[in-house]
Amino acid sequence: MSTDRVAKAKEVLLSRLDERIAAFLNSCVRCGLCADVCHFHLADGEPESLPAYKIERLARIVRRYRTVMGRFFPALVGAEKMSEKALAELEDAAFGRCTCCGRCALSCSAGIDPAAVINFARIVLTAVGMEPKGIRGNIDAAVSTGNSMSITKEDVVETIEWLEEDLRMTVGDDNASMPIDAPGKRILYALNPREIKFFPLSISAAGMIFHQAGESWTLTSTDFDITNYGYFAGDEQGAAAISGALAKRAEEMGVEELVIAECGHGYRSNRWELDEWLRRTSPIPVRSFLELMVEYLREGRIKLDPSQNTERVTLHDPCNLVRQGGIIEEQRFLLHHAVSDFVEMYPNREHNYCCGGGGGLLAATEHADKRIESGKIKAEQIRATGATIVATPCHNCIDQLLEINKHYKLGVEIKTIGEIVADALVL
Repeated sequence: MSTDRVAKAKEVLLSRLDERIAAFLNSCVRCGLCADVCHFHLADGEPESLPAYKIERLARIVRRYRTVMGRFFPALVGAEKMSEKALAELEDAAFGRCTCCGRCALSCSAGIDPAAVINFARIVLTAVGMEPKGIRGNIDAAVSTGNSMSITKEDVVETIEWLEEDLRMTVGDDNASMPIDAPGKRILYALNPREIKFFPLSISAAGMIFHQAGESWTLTSTDFDITNYGYFAGDEQGAAAISGALAKRAEEMGVEELVIAECGHGYRSNRWELDEWLRRTSPIPVRSFLELMVEYLREGRIKLDPSQNTERVTLHDPCNLVRQGGIIEEQRFLLHHAVSDFVEMYPNREHNYCCGGGGGLLAATEHADKRIESGKIKAEQIRATGATIVATPCHNCIDQLLEINKHYKLGVEIKTIGEIVADALVL
């Protein structure tokens, strides 16, 4: 079994390696600039956490099979055969010490995208069954049941029904509704399953905002999942199946637009990656809920009173939404109108530090200690603002921030942007 795995890993490595990744592997000049930007290395100070070191893990193997010197004089050029040891070290680098946040690419003097290299390493590892068990479990659940938490249609409907009752009481309108499986609406609002299971208040907030805006919208009880652990694992077939199911559901329901709830990688997967996975252009446009809320506010469809939110609020920028997705100013526009005391973390926007929960690490229990340790940099950022509320438009980030809040004793509250906007609504 061990021999078969090594042989398959070598086969996948050599067959999938393209010119772009090969150029990245051959371009690192070890200048050291990435040492000051990676939250893993800043937190633990270990050389193994350096982006350049992680790139070299893979480069050594490629060098062994793709260069003359590597084949005949491996020791001279630091080339290494594919082996169980090499795979274990690669797994530690690709899954245990990297969230693919992309921050290091902004500082690379050679123009390398280390996250792309790590993603390629993940493709190889996943092909031989070496992805974290939690990530694999979420992929399999999403493909087989329609969502990564295996929530049944009945549970979804029951949850939305009681949220609808609560919405009517909150807005004082017996006709207020949270439609589900209603065809022909303008918008399909797709959810992170954690909202249904653990964070229903974020769904309630969206319902209030849609009601106040007079929107034609619906939820779906099946294939609603915006999360995509296939994307995290480098499992392109699984990723295509997961996001493809949501796109198909949107087409079946005849909506004009698919709106993604607050989730960084959910937005990137369904907005930017899906067409590549499916090798086609989706007929239904995809937008972030943040973009839609900005539209409502600018058009006067909702009005906000910042005096309803008087506590100091700071903002955490999710990597896949901001650095990789281009949603940067929308959340700031909303917070400036919804709270009376908003302060930025520094650095922020594209240069903001990852919270440590990205890249699927929340599901990788075998790397939990390293994940929490890497969150120290974000904890220091939060503490420096003096804020009592941290806003972030991503449920993966929320889960990680909740953990580091407890571990580093920050004493803050974590909220979505939608929840803060809903608190400021002028009804």
